[in-house]
Amino acid sequence: MPGLDPSSLQRFVAADPNGPVVMLNLLRFAADGADRYTEYMEQFVASGVKERYGVTIVYGGTGDVPLVAVGGDDWDMVVLVRYPSRKHFVDMVNDPDYQSFEHLRAEAVAETVLQPTKPAI
Repeated sequence: MPGLDPSSLQRFVAADPNGPVVMLNLLRFAADGADRYTEYMEQFVASGVKERYGVTIVYGGTGDVPLVAVGGDDWDMVVLVRYPSRKHFVDMVNDPDYQSFEHLRAEAVAETVLQPTKPAI
């Protein structure tokens, strides 16, 4: 996954290794990216990676015209993904099965934000 260097992943896990995390994914697709992202999600499920790491897709939806977008445009898709722990996420992205199809996601996305969140309310 682009942008996930080992030191970033270490800091991510160290913040709370065993607590659950919900990841906000903001996606802006490249040309034909929506189709590639669909392929990625199909492989994510079919490969068993989703089940193996206890991943839950909380929400996925296509973007609409934003009400407020300071300094940016609208996003093509928003996805909320729950992982049992930050360690589960890191183990997943390092899994050879996941790495075998992650290129589909990389090819699909022109711009992205991957924001870990913790419950606040």
